[in-house]
Amino acid sequence: MSLELHSNPEVEKVFSNYPKLVQKQMYALRELVLETAKEIEEITKLEETLKWGEPSYITKTGSTLRMDWKAKTPTQYALYFKCTSRLVETFKLHFKNTFTYEGKRAIVFNLEDEIPKEALKHCIKATLMYHKVKHLPTLGI
Repeated sequence: MSLELHSNPEVEKVFSNYPKLVQKQMYALRELVLETAKEIEEITKLEETLKWGEPSYITKTGSTLRMDWKAKTPTQYALYFKCTSRLVETFKLHFKNTFTYEGKRAIVFNLEDEIPKEALKHCIKATLMYHKVKHLPTLGI
């Protein structure tokens, strides 16, 4: 089964307005989200939209996943998760120091970081499938 992507054209404007220094990383993060969503059999539709002006990814089965770079922290970019979910606390337990975390809401990357793609794909999958896995102790990771 293939993934049906519904993309708000405003999202591309946000990506193209990131500083050149950051665009490559932001596009790579987006590609990782799309690639991961395509690998999840239960996900047939993915909405790419803006929430709080940030590129966001929404599925019927999951929690909203957002990403952004902010001028106030120019050497970092992040994936944001719903802070009332168990997502980040579960990632901390499972992946420990693999990632840098910001409270219960984000995984933060430095621009020069090599992203641990396979580990991050598990986090993305748990987010996109959150409503189906939130009853599991480790969210299916």
